[in-house]
Amino acid sequence: MLMDNMNVQPECRGCDHDPSRGLRPAVMGAHEDGIGRRTFLIQSGILTAIAALSACGGLGGGEITAPNVNSTINISDYPALANIGGVAIFTLGSAPLAVVRTAASTFLALSRVCPHQGGTVQRSGNDFVCPVHGATYDLTGQWIGGQRASSLHRYTTTYDASAGTLAIS
Repeated sequence: MLMDNMNVQPECRGCDHDPSRGLRPAVMGAHEDGIGRRTFLIQSGILTAIAALSACGGLGGGEITAPNVNSTINISDYPALANIGGVAIFTLGSAPLAVVRTAASTFLALSRVCPHQGGTVQRSGNDFVCPVHGATYDLTGQWIGGQRASSLHRYTTTYDASAGTLAIS
């Protein structure tokens, strides 16, 4: 049914609208069951924008948490750690790790779980790269390029030179 905006008022079903007074509902479609087309389109657009921002980490607080680790490794089990600058890639429990020997008696343990989307970063030359979205990290875990993300999680390490072990927590 076509309605002339000035003369014909829609029939009201259970609202305060009084057609005899010439008042129209504040929102067209308020008398229909559900929501109007305009409201639907606006709300759909807002929800789409929220979903897109959330997927890109644009809303903050969406960072992926690194798995907990509380373990000890034998340095001799990882030949790459025999030299300063050496990098060992392995998994402890369910935690993918990278351990870097930074000096004769110091090591850096990094989570290889990308804090942006949770992909497992891979070694690429002297860097780590997330295969999911391309973020690049240096051997200290600092973000250096690609899709913006926070740095990789660093675990606490304690080296026991006499036992040749590295505690990671």
